[in-house]
Amino acid sequence: MSSEIWVVADQKIDGSIRKVTFEAITEAKRSLADKIGGPVCGVVLGSGAADKASELGKYGAEKVYVVDNENLKDFNPDGYIKALSELIKKHSPKIVLAGNTSFSEDYIPRVASRVGAGLAMDCVGIGLTDDNRLKIERYSHSSRAISTQEFHDSDTMMATVRPNAFKEQESGGSGEVVNESIDISADDIKIKVVNIETKESDRPELTEAERVVSGGRGLGSEENFEHIYNLADLLGAAAGATRAAVDAGYCPYNMQVGQTGKAVSPVLYIAVAISGAVQHFSGMGSSKVIVSINKDPDAPIFQKSDYGICGDLFDVLPPLNEELKKALAE
Repeated sequence: MSSEIWVVADQKIDGSIRKVTFEAITEAKRSLADKIGGPVCGVVLGSGAADKASELGKYGAEKVYVVDNENLKDFNPDGYIKALSELIKKHSPKIVLAGNTSFSEDYIPRVASRVGAGLAMDCVGIGLTDDNRLKIERYSHSSRAISTQEFHDSDTMMATVRPNAFKEQESGGSGEVVNESIDISADDIKIKVVNIETKESDRPELTEAERVVSGGRGLGSEENFEHIYNLADLLGAAAGATRAAVDAGYCPYNMQVGQTGKAVSPVLYIAVAISGAVQHFSGMGSSKVIVSINKDPDAPIFQKSDYGICGDLFDVLPPLNEELKKALAE
């Protein structure tokens, strides 16, 4: 068993590395490295993966393991499971971290099962016990409580971390690149990627955005959701929605925040015409600052907000947008 702490790079469909990877590297160096006495290392899987290694070094990865294989060109769980599992078996790292994203939710649990490692998902805090067992914090009870959990033993311990739970910071390093050869053949890939379709948007990706503006069923129509988009664009924010708004057809499912949608942890979350049901709160309760706009003074969302505006959104948003435009122009 080595004392290395690994952070597996989470990549977007276009191959760029998600911000949560840099956040995890920064936090691993801050909270884990000195206590364990081992280096923080990056892991990059994919085709053309070597080109991404230097990015991890900038944020503090002292070593970057690279598995560059043509059969990892498009994400598929079969190839990624084999690549990471074989790498873990070969080097026996102490801790393996990854971002809690749709890709990692797919294959990281199966990697943990294959290598016999403990696993905690969607963590918002990471640390160590006195005897160097991984200790994590997770939201529970629909984000109304935080539970602290410890791993039972000191074998390889794995965890995924929630995007925006930590702050990334460049360290100016470069990182030693270690090219690894894992035999991944076409026969190992049982799932074939036929086509990938992405929806282009000038707004930040919802799960990575530092600012999010979300609307609820109270907006009343698809046309009225333009108020959400306008405010989001002024703030450079992502646009989100409740399940009720999505089910009503006001906006697409990829905007849904909550228990059956996406979990977000922005610095600023603006909830417009959202009552504050626990199902929605479970997906955004870890936001640093919550601002609510609702005409119902008894709406539960006000009890969970840092700032609240009690008023009709159609009276509040137009002048708010105008004031923001003036402020930005200055």
